[in-house]
Order: sequence, then C-alpha cells, then structure tokens
Amino acid sequence: MPTQAKAAVIDEITERFQKSSAAVLTEYRGLTVAQLTQLRRSLGAGSSYAVVKNTLTKRAADSVGHTDLGPLLNGPTAIAFIEGDVVEAAKAIRDFARANPNLVVKGGVVEGRTVSPAEVTALADVEPREVLLAKLAGAMKGNLTKAAGLFQAPLSQVARLAAALQEKKESADDSAAPAADTAAADTTPDNADAADAAASTD
Repeated sequence: MPTQAKAAVIDEITERFQKSSAAVLTEYRGLTVAQLTQLRRSLGAGSSYAVVKNTLTKRAADSVGHTDLGPLLNGPTAIAFIEGDVVEAAKAIRDFARANPNLVVKGGVVEGRTVSPAEVTALADVEPREVLLAKLAGAMKGNLTKAAGLFQAPLSQVARLAAALQEKKESADDSAAPAADTAAADTTPDNADAADAAASTD
C-alpha cells in the first residue's frame, strides 16, 4: 500500500477512535460476509464494524493514547466503533458471539479506558442507566442527588464493577462446596466416638 494511502487509512481510524465512545476489538476468523453484515446492522445507528490492518490500527491507537491496545492487534481484527448506546451495542456483540462462536471479543476501549473481554460482557449485562437509577433511587428512599452522582461514573467503571462482582460471586460459590465437605468430615469422628462410647457402655 502506498505511503499516502496508508496515511489516509491511519487518519480514518484515528478519527473513528476520537468520535466513538467505545471501540470493541474482535477476531472474525471463520465468519461469512453475510454474518458480518448482520453484526454491523445489530450495532445500531451511528456505529460501524470495520476490518482493519493491525499495523495501521496500532499507529492510529497510539496517536490517540490507546497504547494498551497494541497486544490485542494480532490475527484477523475487526473493530466495532460505537457512537450510539454503548450498553446496547455491547449486548448486540455478546448476543451475536453466543450465536456465532467464531466471533471472539479481544477487549477494547470504553470512554477512554481499556477494558478486557470479561468487562465487555459485564457491560452487556448492565441494565439501562435509567432502570438502574430508578432501582437505586427507590432503595435509597428519595436520596436522588446521591443516586444521580453514582450514575455519572464512566461506563468502563460500571463494567469493571460488574465483572468484579461476578468473579466474587463465582469465588463464593466455589468455596461453599469445600466448606460443606469439611463440615461433613468434622462430624464423622464425633459420630464414631459416640458409637464407641455406646459399645463400651454395653
């Protein structure tokens, strides 16, 4: 590709990064043109899904401060540039990936912060901001100022919190089973001692 053409591509990708509230990097190996078209449409108005060259994309990402994306730019890469509702777009990507396992989410950037694949999925599980705000407002019994302040946090923080809560829940579930086994083991000697005592009495 001529140098001038490369510069034009870098400028275009740079502009997309700047205009987008989020960018999700994916590997699309094995997907058909029809499937890619379906994904583009599902992202909603204002968003796009583009196959990119890794070397040129890395230069564009570096120019806007997204240096952490470098390690993700390997293999066939396509980026969902999201200018509309980030949560809705994340849901569309998650649902499409469930139906089409060949789409692999590598990670991305949400409101200027690098996020992992797990955080993209966690973001997809977030209810609309208005619904969460209403629930929190109800729980706080009218303390709307505090509730509104909490929901001014960047979506990337919401995604990180949701991912952390999910990991904590899974960790708690994993530790519950061994605890139950330990409890059962602890009662066995007591029962055996009781049986021995009964035998001695007889």
